[in-house]
Amino acid sequence: MRLPMMTRRDVLRTAAAASIATLKTASANPLGLPIGCQTYPVRRMIGRDFPGTLKQLHAAGFEAIEMCSPVGYSDSGFGTLGKFSGTELKGMIADIGLKCESSHFDINELRKDLPGRIAWAKEMGLTQMMVPSLDGPKHPTMDDVKRAADEYNKIAEQTAAAGMQQGLHNEDFELAMVDGKRVYDLLFDLLDPKLVKMQFQVSTISAGLHAADYFDKYPGRFISMHAQGWDAKTRKIVAIGKGTLDWNKIFTAAKTGGIKNYFVEMDLPLMRESVPYLKSLNV
Repeated sequence: MRLPMMTRRDVLRTAAAASIATLKTASANPLGLPIGCQTYPVRRMIGRDFPGTLKQLHAAGFEAIEMCSPVGYSDSGFGTLGKFSGTELKGMIADIGLKCESSHFDINELRKDLPGRIAWAKEMGLTQMMVPSLDGPKHPTMDDVKRAADEYNKIAEQTAAAGMQQGLHNEDFELAMVDGKRVYDLLFDLLDPKLVKMQFQVSTISAGLHAADYFDKYPGRFISMHAQGWDAKTRKIVAIGKGTLDWNKIFTAAKTGGIKNYFVEMDLPLMRESVPYLKSLNV
């Protein structure tokens, strides 16, 4: 059967549709968000050469970074950045072409000087102040958990008054058990959902915490996640897209959880290897 000849308009329409499809594929970052990375894995490099490290991260395909406070992480490589003001650091990051709206702060530095740390965060242009752990005892009681939650709610209240969001990571103290219940699960009931959002560490799957399950169970309670690939067979961290995690499921559930940004956090070679896979995802 002879096919009808395509008109010039048909050809142009088909070409336009193909171009749009190509553009969509090329910009198919998960959730339509910038591909970010945590800077902690490259802390030693940052201590030696901050601008040079940022250039490497940008060249690897990252569009956003999450910082660590030069005060709370002074012994981890970030201390050398203390000679710069928050405004200067913000400019250095922007000059490389990166976005930064989140940073980790040790709970102790917030206890000692919350107004000062808030002031630095505002200079940096941050919208999110993340805490890695509430730093409670290894074998807490329920009273320990309640005290930690009460203290953090008060910190988060002052942070919110300054126009920023506090967020809590899930490692260390948060993974401890109290009367057969995980501290992390107890905190969802004790922390004010308006004042405190959660940052999920995907690699805690090694301790039985599944990202998608938490995002679905606690809608709107999350703001970001640290992303690592995981291989259940070898029980090792791998590049995102390798291993056994279902990233379509994780990012789909992240919409329910309320995720506003995500940061790859692994050794630099694995972070680099993760970027092409993330660019291919359209969730």
